Amino acid sequence: MAMIFTRKTLNLLNYRLRCLSFSSSGPKRKIQSSSAGEAPSVEVNFSNGRNMIFSSGRLARFANGAAVCQMGDTAVMVTAVAKSKPSPGQGFMPLVVDYRLKNAASGRIPMNFMRRELGPSEKEILSARLIDRSLRPLFHKDYRTETQLVCNMLAMDAVHSPDVLAINAASMALSLSDIPWNGPIGAVRVGLCDGEVLINPTRRELQSSQLDLVVSATKQNLVVMLEGKGNVVLQQDLLKAIKQGTREAQFIIHEIERLQKAYGRQKREVELAAQVDPELEQAVRSMSEMRLREIFQDAQHDKISRDNAVNEVRSHVIDKVWSSFPDTEPSQIGEQFNAASRAIFRELIFERGLRCDGRDYDQLRNISCQVDMYKPLHGSALFQRGQTQVFCTVSLDSPESAIKLDSLAALESGGLKAKNFMLHYEFPPYATGEVGRIGPVGRRELGHGALAERSLLPTLPNDYPFTVRLTSEVLESNGSSSMASVCGGSLALMDAGVPVNAPAAGVAIGLVTKFENEDTKHLQDYRILTDILGIEDYMGDMDMKVAGTRKGFTAIQADLKIPGIPLKVVMESLQKATEAKSKILDIMGEAIREPRKYPKESWPVSETLTVEPQQRAQLIGPSGLHMKRIYLETGASLTAADETHFNVFAPSQAAMDEAKELIEGYMVKERVPDLEFGGIYTAKITELRDTGVMVILYPSMPPALLHNSQLDQRKIAHPSALKLEVGQEIQVKYFGRDPVSGFMRLSRKVLQRPALGIPRSLNKSAGENGA
Repeated sequence: MAMIFTRKTLNLLNYRLRCLSFSSSGPKRKIQSSSAGEAPSVEVNFSNGRNMIFSSGRLARFANGAAVCQMGDTAVMVTAVAKSKPSPGQGFMPLVVDYRLKNAASGRIPMNFMRRELGPSEKEILSARLIDRSLRPLFHKDYRTETQLVCNMLAMDAVHSPDVLAINAASMALSLSDIPWNGPIGAVRVGLCDGEVLINPTRRELQSSQLDLVVSATKQNLVVMLEGKGNVVLQQDLLKAIKQGTREAQFIIHEIERLQKAYGRQKREVELAAQVDPELEQAVRSMSEMRLREIFQDAQHDKISRDNAVNEVRSHVIDKVWSSFPDTEPSQIGEQFNAASRAIFRELIFERGLRCDGRDYDQLRNISCQVDMYKPLHGSALFQRGQTQVFCTVSLDSPESAIKLDSLAALESGGLKAKNFMLHYEFPPYATGEVGRIGPVGRRELGHGALAERSLLPTLPNDYPFTVRLTSEVLESNGSSSMASVCGGSLALMDAGVPVNAPAAGVAIGLVTKFENEDTKHLQDYRILTDILGIEDYMGDMDMKVAGTRKGFTAIQADLKIPGIPLKVVMESLQKATEAKSKILDIMGEAIREPRKYPKESWPVSETLTVEPQQRAQLIGPSGLHMKRIYLETGASLTAADETHFNVFAPSQAAMDEAKELIEGYMVKERVPDLEFGGIYTAKITELRDTGVMVILYPSMPPALLHNSQLDQRKIAHPSALKLEVGQEIQVKYFGRDPVSGFMRLSRKVLQRPALGIPRSLNKSAGENGA
């Protein structure tokens, strides 16, 4: 009996065979080494038959660790370098990730004045953050040595994206180096097409994919980082993609572990923090616990009052403990107070079943929405969730206002040459009651703005005739301002009349866990928190931002502070987010349920003007004078769509009406006589040219060219050969208009008799005898 296998079935069989090839000692395939003294190159095979190649030991050998990851013809080298000793007084993990796309890697020259790579672009900053968030949770909490990862593009094709390759190359470089790191991790890009999961899809496949998700995971199927966008992806499809991506990442992790055992350098010893005197630790805890518990259980506190109360306790405890332990630095006492505060805050969540503001685990903060704030704005909304307040505005402009992307950025965006929707996120210092310097957009603002933009983009129509700029200014911040930007941005878009297919909302999900010895696979206990506060983000273990419509997801971003969480916790968190998202959309619907139908006076308008080819010169004017005058006097702009259509954009209906009057004035035509096809008319010469003569058949007619080839039966090089002059009248025959150019087709030679040929003898001998 013949057996027929579908593509999905074959992929499943291939995946199962791949899983069976693993045993306790790893795959049977040998590690290939190119030469003595070099680390090998290995090939990772995924369930769909695609492969990823890792190599090390040949390039950048002065670095602590270096690795090259290649897929197709895209190759990325990542180097890891750390200082020999931590800087004194360093209180955090100083990890720096430099990710730069290079035109030379794709055979291009930068199109700027200097013709060289300048500062990092938005795409490069977002990719660097992606790598950082995947690696940072696996560093030891006491590691304080300055470390730098440099991602160097060796070659780039138009098929595979280098960002996921950079994550895997960084994982291998850190694993083979002597830098203390609890990796490795594996990262894959997951797509979804017709319900089928695609692992590491090509750019062409991504264009038709409903999902673009990056999954970073560590061994034992623990998720470390998620980031993705989707075109309203159903919950079950998203869960399936995360599960499959986590499993596929294990192939990468297994190969890197084998290389690490065979060729990895001995890890440095982490300089652990100085052992704290147990009596000091107990003194800080006992002196602060009662007052901190009282503060963290008082639901009347807001962000400012709670912070002030905790700071007051901190100052009191440091003064009292320092008097009892004079040999201890106040900064060490402050660190112990911070540790005690974090422990007490987390303990109360498990003990009480309530959070510090009195909510239960799944309860949302109070939400209020307002739209149509100011008349001059095309669209506006104020979204308030607890003490997070965001003011969003929408500006509509002509298609020429879209962001033009250079060749490399267009390659990274899947061939998109211009962006007609942009979301700009602003986080001024007064949003948290602080004094700060307002300067260029920071990496955090770029990341939050890009996340909100990805969340709203699938809800916009593809054929919208305007460029849309959405600004989100955070006026107050106490957690999840980026998801508040999604809610406020969706309200503002509907207020501006943008025909979104469905409103979108976003929510942040937090996590508090209990585990021992860094074993997050077997959590002792955990609590999932919906709509987290700023303090819950700071004290907790996860910040998962989820956005979408009522039907499905449009964006997800999960950041962890612990080395991975089980898939079970991820699934539960997504379910909590789905329930919260529906509640938020219900509240938003009370302010505005659908895009505004009746126009505002401030709205711009756009129309399409049909112009015959022979009338284009009248509309444009000499050197574009008419179009410039229309723009300067009315603010309306004209853009040629094709040979017979112009797009007219005006900032208001009044400006459009005024522009139409000017256009009609330029396009006024005197009565034009009906010309009969094949008719003979008297034409007056207005100009002599090298190619022919310009003639008119009636006074108001634009001059038409009578070509040299149609002037006479004989072949002439210039009209002067026929002694034609300006002002002279000649007879011509009319053959209608050219269907492409619209110009008249005239001829003079068809009215003349064919020229008589000159007889000549064809008998050469007769000619020679005569000579």
